[in-house]
Amino acid sequence: MVFSSIAFLCYFLPCFLCIYYLSGKAYKNYVILAFSIFFYSWGAPSFIFILLGSTIIDFFLVRKMSKMTLPKERKLALAASLTLNLGLLAYFKYANFFVDNLNTLLDGFGFEDLSWTSVVLPIGISFYTFQTLTYSIDVYKGKNAPLDKLSDYLLYIMLFPQMIAGPIIRYNTIAKQITDRVAGYEDRLMGFYRFVIGLSKKVLIANVMAEKADAIMGASNLTELDSSTAWVGLLAYSFQIYFDFSGYSDMAIGIGRMIGFKFPENFDNPYTSSSITEFWRRWHMTLGDWMRDYLYIPLGGNRVSTSRMYCNLWIVFLLSGLWHGASWNFILWGVFHGSFLILDRLFLLRFYDAIGKPFSILLTFFIVVLSWVVFRVETFSDAMIYYQRLFAFDFKQILFAADKLFYFVLILCFFFSFFVMIPKYGKRIQQSLFEGYLSKSWNITFFITSLILFCFSLGTLATNSFNPFIYFRF
Repeated sequence: MVFSSIAFLCYFLPCFLCIYYLSGKAYKNYVILAFSIFFYSWGAPSFIFILLGSTIIDFFLVRKMSKMTLPKERKLALAASLTLNLGLLAYFKYANFFVDNLNTLLDGFGFEDLSWTSVVLPIGISFYTFQTLTYSIDVYKGKNAPLDKLSDYLLYIMLFPQMIAGPIIRYNTIAKQITDRVAGYEDRLMGFYRFVIGLSKKVLIANVMAEKADAIMGASNLTELDSSTAWVGLLAYSFQIYFDFSGYSDMAIGIGRMIGFKFPENFDNPYTSSSITEFWRRWHMTLGDWMRDYLYIPLGGNRVSTSRMYCNLWIVFLLSGLWHGASWNFILWGVFHGSFLILDRLFLLRFYDAIGKPFSILLTFFIVVLSWVVFRVETFSDAMIYYQRLFAFDFKQILFAADKLFYFVLILCFFFSFFVMIPKYGKRIQQSLFEGYLSKSWNITFFITSLILFCFSLGTLATNSFNPFIYFRF
């Protein structure tokens, strides 16, 4: 089950909210947990027992670790917890990748392939693995005490709003909210507005972009593309992944706020960044923060020699690419961004300062868009063909009348992606809607607008079966 589905919008979410609001405070967490288990079971019934079993084992393992006094014993317990969680991630997400590459190597030497039954990837395994790791590490470091109740820990790991598509929620940012939170009238309204914004991003914008991106970037013969079509397809995917991913984050944050949780922001207008360094402060921010605090800083961060710091950056983003998917293309994507982070520190930041912010934003957007080729195209050889077509310079006339809806939505994509750059108004409107509280008149306006957008999104879903879920790959 996904947020942008009739089943979720018309049945699951209304039933959940009604039961949750009618339940007493002592039962609210149990209501969330029950619905979270049902939510995950709907999409991956064969994996729910693995998830529950590993989570229960980890809960008692970390509790035992928290009571240990000898440093060696605590380290061994932490290692056991990390091995359990990373082991599951490695098996389910990377076993196929490892065996496929090993068989390719064996073929090269004339040996027989290993027989192997492909492993199915559980939905959202990367997201909940990162959360189990933060729990173990934060408890080990003494940032927070372990949860007293198994049900509360299951709730933290399986909280359905953010379970399958993020944002990644670190234990120390939500520990108090699990046991003590309040959702007032304003929180429910603001949460509803935020949810509808995310739903509209996904259904009314991202899905339109996805249809065009799939038709072009997923074509069977990429060599036949002219440059105009190749750039249209790449722009479509660039906006698809942004509005899809940020839309899901908005929906998660909105549902969380409706029930009293304050989830961290995950996107901050990343396409307005004036460098790749800034882009990674604005894109998938919870992943960037996680990589910084749990990988980059333990490797030495900025406290080491310059060459070692560059190596650390490169390693972190190589692993970031691998986290996104078990494919050499994802690894190449991570190396691409890691290399530009190093170039930023070497000379690009000074170059950006020299050319001014508007040109640096345009150049950074160009670099980011180019990086999406290896992220979207399935194989390295096809990615190279796509790059060739982008710069073949055989531009042909684009017939805007042939697909008016797509080009209208594409214009909206540019507008909403760079909306905050409007002097005085853009950032202020966003902050009021996302962070503050609205006056009565503005609440009426936003409530009516949200209802219209919600109905429009629902109608679009009911009449169009095209509704891709890109997080199956992650």
